Amino acid sequence: MDVSCKTRDRMQSRPIRLLAAAGTLALSAGVWSTVAAQGVVGDLPGGPAVNQWNFHPPVTRIAQDQHWLHGFMLIVCAVIFVVVFGVMFYSILRHRKSVGHQAQPLAEPLWVELGWTIVPLLIVIGMALPATQVLVAQKDTRQSDITIKATGMQWKWGYDYIKGEGEGIGFVSTLDNSHRIMSSSGNPPPTDDYLLKVDHPLVVPVDKKIRIITTANDVIHAWMVPAFGVKQDAIPGFVRDTWFRAEKTGDFYGQCAELCGKEHAYMPIHVRVVSAQDYSAWVQEQKKARAPPTAAAAPVQAAAAEVLPARP
Repeated sequence: MDVSCKTRDRMQSRPIRLLAAAGTLALSAGVWSTVAAQGVVGDLPGGPAVNQWNFHPPVTRIAQDQHWLHGFMLIVCAVIFVVVFGVMFYSILRHRKSVGHQAQPLAEPLWVELGWTIVPLLIVIGMALPATQVLVAQKDTRQSDITIKATGMQWKWGYDYIKGEGEGIGFVSTLDNSHRIMSSSGNPPPTDDYLLKVDHPLVVPVDKKIRIITTANDVIHAWMVPAFGVKQDAIPGFVRDTWFRAEKTGDFYGQCAELCGKEHAYMPIHVRVVSAQDYSAWVQEQKKARAPPTAAAAPVQAAAAEVLPARP
């Protein structure tokens, strides 16, 4: 009776094991195909990298300070972790009851009370000082060379150059339509800058202090470019500001970092940092494109108005 029951149980469990094995193989195949697909996608300079473990390579002094601060805090926390848990586990193993130690009340001398109060206080102060310096530097938007207002709206960014070279230029930057089509297809091809390409990137000169004033028209957004070490909320009805000074030319990417609706993922940020000469040339091109008709074009427009019949 017992033998027949065991045989029946084995026969019933065999399909389950086969299904589990098939599921494991399918999962492994899926992981392999995902890794293979990732292998086709390359690192995006100024943007995300494949299998990225650390921050984006910094291109501003603020971002460099943030990276140093992160490493410093990580080392301090790791040392505290090792010391505290090392002493704790040593005490547990060395003074356990099984080797003959007996529990006994311990005196609490004043030096112990002062030690475990003063030492953590000094550690916190040592961590707070450099962090405060970086935080204050992040908010120092004085003496900027160019001021740009970034207005978040579902789901694009509006840029207005309101001070400095380029004053009066304004445009809207939205996701490039080709990337929206790729996303809507449900099976986008491997693309390095997937959902990060825009129709009109923000253009700024290198080695200039750029002040970014953020606000929003509808819901809360956030203007973030990791390579600059910048992340500032854009809140409707409020004006916030931040700044950056890019130390190298190139294209740098970010995204809205505040959940802002169903197309939050379709709100990229593309900043193009160019030389001072190229920036001046770009400003002139933008101003020419937005300039009113010249006096030479006025007679042509007048003639066209005479030929075209007037609307009733």
